Amino acid sequence: MDDSGAFASWAAAAIAQRWPHARLDQIAALRGDLSTRRFWRVALATRGDAALPASAILVDLGPDDLPRYVRVLNLLPSPITEPPWINLHRFLESIAAPVPALYAADPAHRAMLVEDVGQLSLLDAVRRPGADAADLFRLAAAELIRIHVDGTARIDARCIASQIAYSGRLFEWELKEFAEVGLAAVAPGAEYSSIAPEVATLAARLDRFPRVLSHRDYHRENLFIQNPSDQNGPRIRIIDFQDALMAVAAQDLAVLLTTRDTDEVITPPIERRILDFYCAGLARRGAPALDTAEFMLSYRLCVLQHALKMIGRFEMFERNGKPGYRRYIPHALAQARRMLAAIRPEFPKLSAALIP
Repeated sequence: MDDSGAFASWAAAAIAQRWPHARLDQIAALRGDLSTRRFWRVALATRGDAALPASAILVDLGPDDLPRYVRVLNLLPSPITEPPWINLHRFLESIAAPVPALYAADPAHRAMLVEDVGQLSLLDAVRRPGADAADLFRLAAAELIRIHVDGTARIDARCIASQIAYSGRLFEWELKEFAEVGLAAVAPGAEYSSIAPEVATLAARLDRFPRVLSHRDYHRENLFIQNPSDQNGPRIRIIDFQDALMAVAAQDLAVLLTTRDTDEVITPPIERRILDFYCAGLARRGAPALDTAEFMLSYRLCVLQHALKMIGRFEMFERNGKPGYRRYIPHALAQARRMLAAIRPEFPKLSAALIP
């Protein structure tokens, strides 16, 4: 049953309570990605009051507060008392991260009304004529430094992310789809049993790096650019942070710089500039950090794991009737090959299977 009308009625009441001189004018469904959550852009009639927002985003939190991997692997030791989005939003606001404002929330009805951060994603901004990919991705890296440094320093048990670790168990569990369908899609005839020990080694090695507060899905479609032509420079905004957890720092960078077809705008030289910028930022903040060699190793391992995971996931999406994702598999395979070329002696069988 379509209950969008009930959410629209809730939004109308929430708007009237928050802004007595405004009302809901129009509402339009937004395309989601693969989440069970739903979103609508709500236009407000504000009687010309410039202090009020022209629009907001209505969110249906969906049936599940926790992602499947947390439930399957039992990664959270205690029950939650509020939706993770609200919990993480409170914490990220406390460190001045540029997250959307929360206007109204009703967890019992699974509804929220949040700030509309616009429609210009980081990827769309980079693809605009005259855009500088390195400059825009540096904005994203700068905010990542804030999350990794300030977030890690200030986090405590009140923040749900502090209780969930991106552990070796999770890294390995994420590769199940690569084992089931991904390997066959990119290396027909290869036997997963022969590379399984190396996949386990990859997960175990990632488990040994220190962890920081991690967004987890810090990619170009969860980052939005505002005021791209402003003389003071553009501003970046961050969404979809509800799955934050404690992870290897390089995991967020791997997602930011290599996910899907990001290689079309992030060349290896730009990638290196962003990584250098990130490391220099940690040094300026006096934050704990790996030495250069260990950091680059952690990054290569994170990119490799992410690429293998997404090969399996994209192939599984297609087989489950969610078209449009298989086109990203060649990009993920290229990233895996690129990383393996640098660490081939450590993963000889995986390299033999994936590198022609």
